[in-house]
Amino acid sequence: MLDWRRVMARRNYGQACSIAGALDRIGERWSLLIVRQLLLGPQRFSDVVRGVGNAPTDVITKRLRDMEADGIIRRRDLPPPAAATVYELTEVGRELERPLLELGRWGMNFFRIEQVDEIESAWLPSSLRMILQPPADVSMSVQLRSEGQAFLLRIDDGWIGAERGEAHSPDLTLEGSPRDVLAVLIAGDDAVGDAVVEGESEALIALRSMVVLPERLHDDALSAATGAPAT
Repeated sequence: MLDWRRVMARRNYGQACSIAGALDRIGERWSLLIVRQLLLGPQRFSDVVRGVGNAPTDVITKRLRDMEADGIIRRRDLPPPAAATVYELTEVGRELERPLLELGRWGMNFFRIEQVDEIESAWLPSSLRMILQPPADVSMSVQLRSEGQAFLLRIDDGWIGAERGEAHSPDLTLEGSPRDVLAVLIAGDDAVGDAVVEGESEALIALRSMVVLPERLHDDALSAATGAPAT
C-alpha cells in the first residue's frame, strides 16, 4: 500500500508514471532554470544563483543537492589557478536539453512582448535557441556579446549548440542588450537600438530567416523591434 505521508514528505507524486517521475526530480521551482544555465557549461554556485534570477540561496542549495542525488548534476573541483567548485550537468542531465527547448517554445504562447525588456544577458542564448529554427543544410557560428558576457552559438545539421566564451573566427558577431540583439534578428536594418553587427551579411540574412515566432507575437515583435506603432 502506498504510504502517502512519505510521498508528501518527499514532495513526490508517488505515481507509476514516467512523467510524474520526471516531475518528482525537476518539477520544483528553479530546478529547470538551473538546468537552463548549466546547459551553457559549468558554473560556480554564485553564478548559478545570479543566472536563475537571484533566487534564495538556501532554495538553490537544496535544488542542487536534490538533483545531484538524482544524478542530474555533479560537482567538480577546478584546478588552480581557478581553484573553485563548479556544478555541471551529467549525461542524464544533458538529455533535458531538447525537451527544455521545446518547452520554452511552447511557453512563447504566453510570452508578452513587453517582457522583452526583462530578458537578462545570461538568458540570451536560450532565448535565441527557442526562436531560431535552422534548416539542416546551414552551418555557421555566431558570437554573442551582451552586457559583459560572451556566448557562442554553433548551428549545424538543424541544431543550435550554445556555450559560454569567445568564438574563433565566427561567421557573425552580435553585440548589445538582449532587446537590441533580438531586434536586429527580427527587423534587420529597420531595427531600433544600439546593437553592433560584424561579419558576413549573408550570415545575418540566413539567421533572420530562421526566426520563428507564434503568430500572436510576430506583429507585436516587429513593431517593438522597429519602434513602429502596432497595427
